[in-house]
Amino acid sequence: MVAARITVNGKETPISPAAPHTTVLDFLRERGLTGTKEGCAEGECGACSVLVARPGVHKPTDWVAVNACLVPVAALDGQEVVTSEGLASADASGMPAVLHPVQEEMAVRGGSQCGYCTPGFICSMASEYYRPDRCAHAGPAAGSDGADGSGDSDGSEHGPNGFDLHALSGNLCRCTGYRPIRDAAFAVGMPAEDDPLARRREQSAPQPVATRYATEDSAFLRPGTLADAVRLLRERPEAVVVAGSTDWGVEVNIRSRRAGCVVAVDRLPELRTLHTGSDHIEIGAAQTLTEIERRLDGSVPLLAELFPQFASRLIRNSATLGGNLGTGSPIGDSPPVLLALEATLVLADADGEREVPLSDYFTGYRQSVRRPGELIRAVRVPLPLSPVTAFHKIAKRRFDDISSVAVAFALDIEDGTVRKARIGLGGVAATPVRALATEAALEGRPWTARTAEAAARVLRTEGTPMDDHRASAGYRSAMLGQSLLKLYARTTEAVSS
Repeated sequence: MVAARITVNGKETPISPAAPHTTVLDFLRERGLTGTKEGCAEGECGACSVLVARPGVHKPTDWVAVNACLVPVAALDGQEVVTSEGLASADASGMPAVLHPVQEEMAVRGGSQCGYCTPGFICSMASEYYRPDRCAHAGPAAGSDGADGSGDSDGSEHGPNGFDLHALSGNLCRCTGYRPIRDAAFAVGMPAEDDPLARRREQSAPQPVATRYATEDSAFLRPGTLADAVRLLRERPEAVVVAGSTDWGVEVNIRSRRAGCVVAVDRLPELRTLHTGSDHIEIGAAQTLTEIERRLDGSVPLLAELFPQFASRLIRNSATLGGNLGTGSPIGDSPPVLLALEATLVLADADGEREVPLSDYFTGYRQSVRRPGELIRAVRVPLPLSPVTAFHKIAKRRFDDISSVAVAFALDIEDGTVRKARIGLGGVAATPVRALATEAALEGRPWTARTAEAAARVLRTEGTPMDDHRASAGYRSAMLGQSLLKLYARTTEAVSS
């Protein structure tokens, strides 16, 4: 097997002698690329952001920003990375000679003060700068009357240049303030025709390679196929399975956890499918949330409502549905939505596949029916979809936060009567749960204020909420009931308008 190597700013370099748990952040800094910073080591501040060439949604390659503090460098074997230093054009001596357009705008608009977070902002901004479907549109300029530089007049966060400000949702600034950074984002133009990173998008992204990177006491393994993966997991049931490493990376950094064997499944072709059949949509468990969002393009409205509230763009560029479900967390954002959608999971091991309703998957706190050596291969969402849906996430911050309570609704309302109701809850029990009693209180009844109020009283009793540092049990129960009243108000407003 070929020695593990990574291409950084156009130069290929061996990963050895880095340990298998070494992050991309530490790997880069040890080689003098100190623009990449460690701020939180949890993927919450974005100071470590770098660009990775990934298979594109609208072009052969997308430049995707990821948290270098979370990704093991061995996970990028055979891949291409660009850091903040690599964005600028170099002179004959290799020194930066011409700033990249996003660097130039950040400089002239005062988007940097201490400079610690700036390289991460630059890389996240560059990822959006190179987004293939970004396009300028007519609209008021930043700072003009009625716009105030905040984006579209309809309240979305797109500038006149098509820049989606949510691309920076995972980057935190500690001293400059966000106005000059936003101004820089809304000032960048479109990539020039001779821009090398823009041209790179027209070529295929690096193909995933089977990786075996090991030292005396640990190993990072990337199987080439699903069959290889499940066979390996049967031989090594103690192995830690990773995809985007957004959860495991935190364990490595904050809790100093180490694994004797890590098995990466993020590039397995069998886990990266997405297709729509006559009776269901199948989503590969290793598709990133960003890929799912862009490929579904709003065709599943409840998922479309979830994605902007799930962590940050930087996290969604790596995180997967398989990983979010595999951790079994009771406060994961996707399980309530998938419960409301009546999703099922396709589980695979060396003996074959089986399909399990998500409502039967969780058995206890971070426990499930998944057997040792078994992988989540895909998530299936049955069709047709319920027409009335909503996802309410209650958290201390609007974005990039862990939910205190999460509620997802999917209702079929015909001739003013609730024919079917599915409600998924997170943060109110040891596992994500269905609100079965509330569903029963709604089904077969007229969709009226009286029905909503009665069902809201039932919903407040669902689960076993607890007091913790995020919220009290009483607050969680109150929010459950309020969420149903909010849904009723919105549906009646839509009808009356």
